[in-house]
Amino acid sequence: MPWHWSLPPGVSTYAGQVDFIYYLILAVTATAFFIVEAGLLWFVFKYRGRPGRKAYYTHGSTKAEVVWTAIPAVTVVVIGILSGRVWDRVKGRDSLPAGALEFAVTAKQFEWNVTHPGQDGVLGTDDDFTLRNQLHLPANRPIVVRLRSEDVIHSFFVPAFRIKQDAVPGMEIPVWFEVTQAGEYDLACAELCGLGHYRMGARVIVHEQDEYQRWVASQSAAVAAR
Repeated sequence: MPWHWSLPPGVSTYAGQVDFIYYLILAVTATAFFIVEAGLLWFVFKYRGRPGRKAYYTHGSTKAEVVWTAIPAVTVVVIGILSGRVWDRVKGRDSLPAGALEFAVTAKQFEWNVTHPGQDGVLGTDDDFTLRNQLHLPANRPIVVRLRSEDVIHSFFVPAFRIKQDAVPGMEIPVWFEVTQAGEYDLACAELCGLGHYRMGARVIVHEQDEYQRWVASQSAAVAAR
C-alpha cells in the first residue's frame, strides 16, 4: 500500500463527506494544539524565575473558565451533529441502498475469501463463485458486502472508499459503498489479528459495467467447466 501524507483520493459517493469531517477535526485539533503550545511558551518566558521576584498566587478567573469550557463544548456539539449525519448515511440502521449488488466476504487468519454473485446477480445461488484475496466490483453501482469472520476479529478497510468495518466471529455485518472510479485499490485488515496480520491484504478491482459483466461471464464459464 503506497504511503500518503494525507488521505488517498476518495472514490466513493460519500468520500467527500467523510473527508470534510476528517479535515474539520484535524483543523480544530491543530488550532487548539498551536494555541496551547504558544500559550505554554509565553508563560514559560513571562513567568520564568528571576532574582528578587516573588511567586504570585491567584484563584483564577471565572470568566476565563467559562470561556475555555464553552468553546470546546460548542465545538464538540457542532462536530457531533455534522458527523452524525455522515454516520447515519454510511452506517445508519436504514443506510443499505435498495437494489445493491451483494457480495459475501469471510475473513480468517490471514486472508479474505470473497464470494461473488454469478451472472444472475444474486448472492446465494448455484452460480456463485469464491476468490481468495480478490474482490471484483462494477463502478457506479451500490455494493453491499456481508462480512463474516471464521476465527478472530478482523477489520475490512479500503482507504480509497473511506470504509472500515470490523468482521466479528458469529456475526454477519453488512457494509455498503458505491465506487465512482474504475481501478485497483487496496483492501487491508485494520485489526491486529495475529502474527500474520501484516500480510492480510487483498486487491479490489473495480470495472466499468460492461467490463464487469464480461468478467463475470468468464468466471461463470470457468466454474461450469469444472
